[in-house]
Amino acid sequence: MIAAKINGDVISQRTLWVRRMVDSIRALPLQNKTRFLQNPNNVAAAESYLRRALEALFDLGRYILAKKFAYPTAEYKEIAEGLLEKKIIKKKERDLLRRMAGYRNRMVHFYHEITPEELYDICRHQLDDISNLLDAILKRMNQNRK
Repeated sequence: MIAAKINGDVISQRTLWVRRMVDSIRALPLQNKTRFLQNPNNVAAAESYLRRALEALFDLGRYILAKKFAYPTAEYKEIAEGLLEKKIIKKKERDLLRRMAGYRNRMVHFYHEITPEELYDICRHQLDDISNLLDAILKRMNQNRK
């Protein structure tokens, strides 16, 4: 396989999508757990925004691997491994991305097991992990262009 050129518009679109979803989560009433949980729409919105942010982050990783390195992936956890192998992320970031892959899969396939409290705690205390991982990927991609 021959690697193709990275399309900056695709990178920008996925990045914007991740940031928009994270910002939408931050706009929810996360400062008050009781208030957040009282409205089922908050829980539904948080679940949707979180799942879409994770999927866009993985789509970005898959795109980078496919276009820059001709490295095909089928599973989300494979994206984490490929990004580590190609030195786009570090081991600690790979481990975090693998956990995110597992959580995204739970959200899609075992949604009935995720409690509103668990979702609240993730959105309240771990949301920065998504932004930090996105920033790390973008930083290393920019460094690799030089």
